[in-house]
This record gives sequence, C-alpha cells and structure tokens, in this order.
Amino acid sequence: MHAPTGPIATVEAVPTRKHLLAAALAALIFLLLARWVLAGESMRFDLWIRSAVHAWASPVATNLLLTITMLGSEWVMLPLGAMLFWRLETIGRRRQALLLAVGSLGAELVSHLLKLAFRRARPVVFFGLPPAETYSFPSGHAFVGTVFYVLLADVSMTLARSHRQRAGIAVAALLMVLAIGFSRVYLGYHYPSDVLGGWTCALGWLALCGPPINAARKRQKQPH
Repeated sequence: MHAPTGPIATVEAVPTRKHLLAAALAALIFLLLARWVLAGESMRFDLWIRSAVHAWASPVATNLLLTITMLGSEWVMLPLGAMLFWRLETIGRRRQALLLAVGSLGAELVSHLLKLAFRRARPVVFFGLPPAETYSFPSGHAFVGTVFYVLLADVSMTLARSHRQRAGIAVAALLMVLAIGFSRVYLGYHYPSDVLGGWTCALGWLALCGPPINAARKRQKQPH
C-alpha cells in the first residue's frame, strides 16, 4: 500500500531541491556582489559603464527609457497587478493570483530591507531628473520588476495556446526585464552593480517561488 509513496515523494522532491539550490547559489552570488560594492571595488566598473551609456544619450532615447522605467515602478505594477489578480480570480485561477501577488509584494519588501541593510548612496541622476529618495543597492526596479514580469509571463504562458505564443511571451518578458534594468543606468538612478544585484536577487526569489508555481500548474491541469 505504501510502497509507491517513497519513490513518488523522492521524484517530486527533486525539483524542489533544484530550486533551493538555485536560490542558494543566487544568494551566494549576491553576497559576493555586495562585498564587491561595499569594498568600493565596483566603482571603476560602475563609472565606466555609466559614462559609456551616457555618451550616446539622445532626446528620443531619454523619452523612451523614461517610459520603460515607469513600467518597473509601483505606479504601474500595483494597479496592473490588482487588475490581473481580479481577472485570475474570476476565471478560477486563485493559486496563480496569490502567487503573483505574494511573490511581487514579497520581493518589494525584501528589496526595501536590503536597501536599508546596505545603505548605498545613489549616483547623481542625469538629465535634471528628480533624485530618488531610497538607497541604491540593490535596484528595486531590477529586482521587483523582474519578479513581477516573469510571474506575469508564467501566468500568460499557461493561458497561451501554442508553443510559438509561449516563446513570444518568454522573449517579451526577457526584453522587458533587460530594458527596465538598462533604463535605470541610462537615466542615472542606479549604478550598473545595483542592477546586477537586483537581477541576482530576482533570480533567487523566483527560484524560491518555483515549487509553489509548479504545484499551481499541476493543480490547474487536474480535471475538475
């Protein structure tokens, strides 16, 4: 009666172990990045990238990247997330709705705590833009924006009808993540190492979200 339980449990535990291992690896990389930043060793790299990016600034690029950077702000993600939460609830995808909400809001909380822990001062903002009031490391736009749009892409892919549509969603999410991170450096709100730190945090956080995401997928595929 109980013989299959052991092997089945072991098979199901393998993806969880992989996700935990990925989260631990991301945490290690983040700590190495943080040490690099706090020791001041990243500054030469940061200033070189900032100068190189700023050298090809143009009004068209600035206007475009101001729009893109807003997509990674709470002013866009909160109302968009609320609408998506309501929509997922109405079509019977409560678990995915909760994962999107808890995963994104949890990332926002962790981002604030890490900023307070490291207290890195912001760089000087370009183009006469108003300075940000929070600390710099890690980039909240890179961290929370990545988590939000990857979770959104995951939900969208479960609703897609073809492999081509799923591939398109994945590519769009990747481009969005890269564009938001780049916009923070271009506009001067973050050092490049801040964005790298944000992306690393996002990878670790998404790895922790992996097991409940897989559980939600399996439940969704079960006949009702």
